[in-house]
Amino acid sequence: MNDKQKKPQKLKARLPRGFVDRTAADIRAVNEMTAKIREVYEHYGFDPLETPLFEYTDALGKFLPDSDRPNEGVFSLQDDDEQWMSLRYDLTAPLARHVAENFNEIQLPYRTYRAGYVFRNEKPGPGRFRQFMQFDADTVGAPGVQADAEMCMMMADTLEALGIKRGDYVIRVNNRKVLDGVLEAIGLGGDDKAGQRLNVLRAIDKLDKFGPEGVALLLGPGRKDESGDFTKGAGLSGEQIDKVLFFVGIKDYAESAPRLAELVAGTSKGVEGVDELNFIGALVASAGYQSDRIKIDPSVVRGLEYYTGPVYEAELSFDVTNEKGEKVVFGSIGGGGRYDGLVSRFMGQPVPATGFSIGVSRLMTALKNLGKLGASDVIEPVLVTVMDGDVEAMGRYQKMTQQLRAAGIRAEMFQGNWKKFGNQLKYADRRGCPVAIIQGGDERATGVVQIKDLIEGKRLSGEIEDNASWREARVAQETVPEADLVAKVKEILAAQAEDRKRAGGDV
Repeated sequence: MNDKQKKPQKLKARLPRGFVDRTAADIRAVNEMTAKIREVYEHYGFDPLETPLFEYTDALGKFLPDSDRPNEGVFSLQDDDEQWMSLRYDLTAPLARHVAENFNEIQLPYRTYRAGYVFRNEKPGPGRFRQFMQFDADTVGAPGVQADAEMCMMMADTLEALGIKRGDYVIRVNNRKVLDGVLEAIGLGGDDKAGQRLNVLRAIDKLDKFGPEGVALLLGPGRKDESGDFTKGAGLSGEQIDKVLFFVGIKDYAESAPRLAELVAGTSKGVEGVDELNFIGALVASAGYQSDRIKIDPSVVRGLEYYTGPVYEAELSFDVTNEKGEKVVFGSIGGGGRYDGLVSRFMGQPVPATGFSIGVSRLMTALKNLGKLGASDVIEPVLVTVMDGDVEAMGRYQKMTQQLRAAGIRAEMFQGNWKKFGNQLKYADRRGCPVAIIQGGDERATGVVQIKDLIEGKRLSGEIEDNASWREARVAQETVPEADLVAKVKEILAAQAEDRKRAGGDV
């Protein structure tokens, strides 16, 4: 037996599957975007709210602890009192819990927005993560569909505030009640048909994926995919299928409205839903939001299992190039609807609510495609280099750095191995620093500093071919009195900003 102590294995650095690290550029882009969203929400009179990342699992609604560990869809752990807690799956269920828990103190209607991470314990894949950010806005306690209309207008205003121009987006609106009326009209009303209605909802939710022909199969006998797997259908007749497909296939609402009203006539929910859609259409039009911005569109089928009334979706209509090099329409970046049943779970009484959620990462990708995000790049810090390591010299370098910061200039004193000065300039170059401050013993003795314009220096170095010319030119470097340090750095940074503006075509 070998008594030699085994060398401990080096720990392997690895990122958990389905999660990503966020770089400084990503974080700044999100901050830039969410600041603009917040401004619109605040103008509409909404207030921020923050709830914890964890909730008791039974509060999440969709996922209840039905086994030893309730890990179906959520990340869960057991508290010391043996209660299951889970990382939040969305931002809506925590809002419902908050409202119910503070119902007597909250002023209704309660208008709030939240931004934060949500977590899905699901198999990750391309573009599918286990942690991602959502940005929600909700109105709780407003039963009228004017609240839904306002949500749609706020979504439109938000997209325009982010630089997405009219014609590149549309807010599409449908109503769950109209579909309920259609289902009742074809004989699928009543509790005994609940299972079949759910199959119909799931089938039409595949409209974007399989098209009308594929959905027709799922509504009828069933559908076999390319691998040979068979999905059992909802078992509707040909006539029933035609009526469902007519509803979800409506492109021109005004043109199809008479036939739709005829189809749902005699069903209280259907008639109510059509009236609500017409009311929303009239409200947004009177506020100046025409159908090129907010459109009544029964093909919207998102979340129909979940929502109880109007549903709406924000869709971007411009083309982008996908990973295969194909031109595709960007599509949905968020949506929502009326969910009158969620808060009621806690209250035992009806509590109306409506709201929408923006997928932050997806919207950020869209804005980058449009060149609307990260255009105002953060300027890297001015670097105060270190030539001597004694206390007096270090104190002078630190004083310079603080003077720059006090003047609102981003600055840092080099903190690495100062004895190799060349490494300091390499660091500045790799970091993208715009200016370097240099003061050795000679400069210190005469009370001056050298200021090196690194951006201009890099440009000129490409135009000068030989070392002799470089030494003779002493490009982009000036010697100024210490007292003029801040003013000269500001002058150089202003000139660099003007160069960037000209290079960008004065945008």
